[in-house]
Amino acid sequence: MTPNLPRRRAERRGLRLAPVGTVLTLTFATAIAVAAAVFFAGWDLLGAQGLKPERQLTSSTLFDLVKLSFGVVAGAGALVALVVAYRRQRVDEDGALRDATRLHTERFTTAVSQLGEESAAVRLGGVHALAGLANDAPTRDLRQTCIDVLCAYLRLPYTAEADLPPGDADARHAYLAFREVRHTVIRLIRDHLRLAPEHPHSWQGHDLDFTGVVFDGGDLSGAAFSGGTVDFSGAEFSGGTVTFSNARFSGGKVYFGGAQFSGGQIEYSGATFSGGTVYFNGAKFSGSRVRFSGAQFTGATVHFDGAEFSGGSVYFSNAGFFDIGSWVSFSGGTVSFFGAEFTGSTVRFSGAGFTGATVHFDAAEFTGGTVHFSGAGFTGGTVHFSGAQFNGGTVSFFGAEFTGATVHFDEAEFTGGDVDFSSAEGTAPPGLLPSGRHPLPTGLSLPQAWYPPTP
Repeated sequence: MTPNLPRRRAERRGLRLAPVGTVLTLTFATAIAVAAAVFFAGWDLLGAQGLKPERQLTSSTLFDLVKLSFGVVAGAGALVALVVAYRRQRVDEDGALRDATRLHTERFTTAVSQLGEESAAVRLGGVHALAGLANDAPTRDLRQTCIDVLCAYLRLPYTAEADLPPGDADARHAYLAFREVRHTVIRLIRDHLRLAPEHPHSWQGHDLDFTGVVFDGGDLSGAAFSGGTVDFSGAEFSGGTVTFSNARFSGGKVYFGGAQFSGGQIEYSGATFSGGTVYFNGAKFSGSRVRFSGAQFTGATVHFDGAEFSGGSVYFSNAGFFDIGSWVSFSGGTVSFFGAEFTGSTVRFSGAGFTGATVHFDAAEFTGGTVHFSGAGFTGGTVHFSGAQFNGGTVSFFGAEFTGATVHFDEAEFTGGDVDFSSAEGTAPPGLLPSGRHPLPTGLSLPQAWYPPTP
């Protein structure tokens, strides 16, 4: 079965057939046109100059004419039979599709009713039934409906563990049971996104709506987001471990805009951003530990515009691994931190490789916390810090390498905090040194070779 089969089946819904008279007329006209084209093509190939006239018909010629007449009649009958058989086949296929859709709807109603039961075990059965229905759906639209219901279950109001009444064992048992149902939904979605696009049960290319979902754990590792729209806008990552390790973002659009990373650990380690667009616009990193260790930014457009880093820690670095394969690589596409606010988090780009991408920190504000570019390699591509404000906290470029990339600090403001370029290698980026005889801003440390010559 090919991945396009559900779409073709969907196109046959609402079967419309032209009047049989019109179809037969067009069929005969087409047959005559084809026969004429073949006749004249043969005439031309044989180089015939004309027809040999015969004053009297012989018995053999007459017999040939009779056979030709019967052949024309037989051909016309065959065309009529072919048209009728084709229309009957279309009607039978449409009827089979309607029967399959009706059976699917009945099973769907039963499965959805199970999701509303008080028993977590019954809900688990409903979750698995819906996943099975999605795999068996006769049309792509019906599969999307099953996926929508599973995502909607995750969006239902949810009481986090921290909000449970203290000492209430029954409430905790109920919480753990329903959390298992939610994690099962996430696991089933992950399993189907791991399947190759040509697999008949693959959910790649379908829309996934996780807006506002509270995640207190979940495993989406190895999932392939290669089409459709995946929306985590406003989602809250408040506890447990949520992993996107080795996930592939290679097409479509993925939204984390306005998401809140307020607790637990979120893993993007080894993820590949090689196509499509991923949005973290306005996301708030206020308490989680978020790791992009070993992620590859090779072709996608990734936006962190307006994101707030006010607590917790975010790693775009090798995270303690010293083999280059674990480093974050910005080697293609565009990654933007335009207007991002670094006010309290620990954000690490240590050891990251900027080798071919365009990375924007324009108008970013470094007012608190610690941001590390220690040992980062700016050896290709373009990195902009134009208009960035360094007025608090610590920003370290210790040991960074500036040897091939175009790095701009035009109109950047250094009014407070510590900005350390000591032991950096290469040439000073444009816009970093003050023009004329202006003194170096307080807190800005440069390698000895970068200091302006003393007049």
